[in-house]
This record gives sequence, C-alpha cells and structure tokens, in this order.
Amino acid sequence: MPFSDLPLDQLRRYRPAVPEPADFDRFWRATLDRAAATPVLCDVRPEPTGLRLVDTWDVTFAGFDGEPVRAWYTRPAGVDGPLPAVVEYAGYGRGRGLPGERLTWPVAGYAHLLMDNRGQGGWYARGDTPDPHGGPGGPTIATRGILNPDDYYYRRLITDAVRAVDAVRALPGVDATRVVAAGNSQGGGLALAVAGLVDDLAAVLVTAPFACHILRAVQLTDASPYGEIARYLAVDREVEAAVRHTLAHVDGVAFARRATAPAHFGIGLRDDVCPPSTGFAAYNQYGAASGRPVPPLREMHTYPYNGHEGGEAVHVRRQRSWLEAVLRRADAPVRT
Repeated sequence: MPFSDLPLDQLRRYRPAVPEPADFDRFWRATLDRAAATPVLCDVRPEPTGLRLVDTWDVTFAGFDGEPVRAWYTRPAGVDGPLPAVVEYAGYGRGRGLPGERLTWPVAGYAHLLMDNRGQGGWYARGDTPDPHGGPGGPTIATRGILNPDDYYYRRLITDAVRAVDAVRALPGVDATRVVAAGNSQGGGLALAVAGLVDDLAAVLVTAPFACHILRAVQLTDASPYGEIARYLAVDREVEAAVRHTLAHVDGVAFARRATAPAHFGIGLRDDVCPPSTGFAAYNQYGAASGRPVPPLREMHTYPYNGHEGGEAVHVRRQRSWLEAVLRRADAPVRT
C-alpha cells in the first residue's frame, strides 16, 4: 500500500478538534459504576499447557453488566513475588486463542493477562466469550448496536477492558501499582480507552490504534473495520447523525486527552487499515485534558515502509526497553 495519508511533518503537528458529546464523562462513569457493582473475579483455575517455563490459569471475570469474560493469566514459573502485569487486548476478529500463543511478556518476567474479545474469534484466534446483546445497527462487530451509544458493541468491550485491569489487580502475584495496558489495532484502541478511564496505570503500549478520529478514518479507508461502517451507511442512508453521535462516545482521541499514564506508540506510515493521521490525532493530544500540571511522558515510533503490521518484533523490542526504563523510574526513591 503506497503512502496515502499526511506527510510525517504534518502528522507530528496534527491536532484535529474531534468533537466530544456533552455527556461523555457522565456516560462512562455511569457505565463503569454499574459494572463495578459485581465482584470482579468469577473463576480462576490452573490450565495445563505442558510448558515448563510458565504457569497459566484460565480466568473468568465479570465484565460489562457483570457478564462473564474469559482471559488467560500467565506468569514465569516458580516466581512467587508480586510482578508488574501487562493486560493485553487482542485485535479485531481475534479471541484469546490457546494458552501459550502469546508468551512475550511472561518470558520477559511480567505477569500477563490476555483478555478475550466478547463475540469475536474464529478469524485469527478462537474466542470463548459470547456477546448476548443485540440492538439496532448492522450485522458486523463494528456496526452492532451503532444507532445508540447505550447499545453499541464497543461500550461493552471497553467496559470489559477496564474490568480486566480490576481483575489482574485481584489475581495472586501481581503488583497492583504496576499494571500496564497494551494492544495492537483494536487492542491499541482498547488500551487507549483504558488509559482515559483508569487514572493509575503504570504505562500504556499502543500500536496502530483503531477507533481514533473515527469519522476521518471512515473517509480515508475501505478496509475493515472502518469500511464496515461506511458500507452500513451506504445502505442505511438516513442514520448518519445517529452513527456520528454513537461513535463520538468511543473515539480514542477523547480517551487519549484524559490519559495520565506514560505512553509508548507505534504506527506504520503506510497503514491503510488504521490511517496514520488517526493515531497521531490521539498521540498529539495525549494527556491534554488530564488535569495534571505536567503532561504524561509519551513516545512515538514510526515505520515509514510498513503498513498495519508496523514494526513487529523491532517494535516489541523497543516496547520492552522503554517499559523497563519507565518502571525503573517509578521504583526510584524520591530525593528531597
């Protein structure tokens, strides 16, 4: 895919006025308060994997509206002390897959919770969590319930993502003060949402984020998931105002503005799935509405010749080094 978005010098300055609904904060506060009324851990049981260097548990936690959400919890074998934890969110169409498919963070010495995506799975990795909801809208994940913010699929998935942080903090062997949200594509969008809704994360790792500056993305690309929204509007031509209103409640730029944790971003400049300008719209406004006197630390890595795959292993290596440095700083004694 040739480069088709803004040049890099413009991307670095791109700060669009992405509209926010007046009830944005109230909407999410009420949604999360309702979810928090249910105790977060439902079931934790050892999962035999045959892998000698890690231990894995099959976790079920209470997500949106108290509904059960599955996850894999994995940590280095034989390590009893509290570890920093990475909560990872999977990409569009993916479920949590099989235990042992994602071992980067456990073998790097972290506790790792990989959240299942409700109602997804089967494209790249299986899912084990149903989404027992309907609502007016289209037939695909990105358009499910899209005519009303209360019914929209991503209200439920974002709530699950926040509750996954609560769940990992309740698990044994986790340092609750050092929890990291991480993800790529849809997972990157979820990590951003969590960064805007949870104010005491240790760090955020965001790669090729989906659901940022959504209306621009729908105009720039026909690739799914954004193309699914455009195709829905091509058939149901009189609902655009309702769709815009719903999408404004889940736009990653709004979450990024409220974020307070240090953040590490990665974007491929030839990405035709999540156009680069949409990710930069979130990055350039990250922490702008956090209310903190000093903006949060943030760092961006770009890959000029890569698309949605971004920097892959090179980028993961950069994430690990950056995260280790951030956590070391957080552990350093305060000098007076």
